[in-house]
Amino acid sequence: MAKRADILLVDDEEALCVAAEKILAKEGYRVITVNTGQEGIARFESDGADLLITDLMLPDLDGISLLKRAKELRPTVEVIVITGHGTVEKAVEAMRLGAYDFIEKPLDRAALLKAVGKAVEKQRLAAENRRLREELHQQRGDEALIGNSPAMVAVKKLIHQIAPTDVSVLIQGESGTGKEVVADVIHDLSGRHDKSIVKISCAAIPETLLESELFGYERGAFTGAGNSKPGKFELADGGTLFLDEIAEMSTQLQAKLLRVLQDGRFQRLGSTRDIHIDVRVISATHINIQEAIAEGKFREDLYYRLNVVHVNLPRLRERREDIPLLADHFLKKYAGRMQKDVHNIAAPAIDQLLAHSWPGNVRELENAMQRALAVATDNVIHSFHLVPAAATARAGGEPLGPSVTIPIGTPLGAAEERLISETLNQCGGDKEKAAKMLGISSRTLYRRFSKDEP
Repeated sequence: MAKRADILLVDDEEALCVAAEKILAKEGYRVITVNTGQEGIARFESDGADLLITDLMLPDLDGISLLKRAKELRPTVEVIVITGHGTVEKAVEAMRLGAYDFIEKPLDRAALLKAVGKAVEKQRLAAENRRLREELHQQRGDEALIGNSPAMVAVKKLIHQIAPTDVSVLIQGESGTGKEVVADVIHDLSGRHDKSIVKISCAAIPETLLESELFGYERGAFTGAGNSKPGKFELADGGTLFLDEIAEMSTQLQAKLLRVLQDGRFQRLGSTRDIHIDVRVISATHINIQEAIAEGKFREDLYYRLNVVHVNLPRLRERREDIPLLADHFLKKYAGRMQKDVHNIAAPAIDQLLAHSWPGNVRELENAMQRALAVATDNVIHSFHLVPAAATARAGGEPLGPSVTIPIGTPLGAAEERLISETLNQCGGDKEKAAKMLGISSRTLYRRFSKDEP
């Protein structure tokens, strides 16, 4: 019969051990028996077990001590205690300390198998729940990191490799490439996912306040410090600290950050008491840190502490094949929020998205899709819905063709009429060509055009 679970049985009665082993082995369990608590601890430390069955009264130590040690070594182990006459109170204490069940002497075959079966089933279900939670974390990571381009496949592979570790990570990429999203995914896929990820932007907080935000302060540490306040490091203890725009931090504060990363402890402002923390640090920047180091703006020793693993995020224009996937993702994300019955993006609109240079990267595309949904009047996103967001040249982007300027506040109907009229002029009055450019059917254009004629 196939092995169903590994069981370690600890009891000083040899006859009981022999009988129990026969009963359990016949049901497919693999059983190891020892006669003292010390032997039980040594065997558990070396080989482990899925289930521990121990007598409460052993010649060298009691079963409670063995229970505690087993739980320290392997918290997922299930424990069944064997009680004799007058030890029921101790059995109740054992269950309070984590034992699953207790059985009384003399051993009854049915009672033994029932207790073991239920304990093993509980452990199986717990293991299955853990597996499903891990799969869910993996799925969330894959959903957050959208893209099948070679560049993004490489990024996702690296993230899945490093997330379970505790190494520091430096994420580099242009503004809008998704550095914060990557930090979230690394945290969610790590062993720290049940703790917080605490975020702070080193560029958004004045230098005079950044130190107190990171390390906290005691009451009276400076003018206005009426109460003590924990810093971001304390709040992230056991979890992850995300330092966005790390290159904006002053070199003086960089030195203090380096000491924390080296020692794992710090002091609040106005305090002399060391605070020990266990924090994984993920940092991000959009600038070239090597150039900042060369210019004396960033400490090289801190760089090596932060850059144990480097994640470089590609620009959106370097992975254009991901644009339709991202656009569809944002369409689904915001259509529900806006209560819009919009399901598709017209082919000419997709071509327009692919042609744009996207200097603002994924964030710009997200904003473009939000705006397109806001102004859409049917269940399809058309080219003219994207013109102001995606067709305007900026930061080196190339225009997608002749543009139309529509003042803010123009009624939607008037804006559409202006776009149709200007597109018809551009096409020399060719309605078929204009309809194709606008991403609408010729019938729709004829209907709208005839409605405006006297």
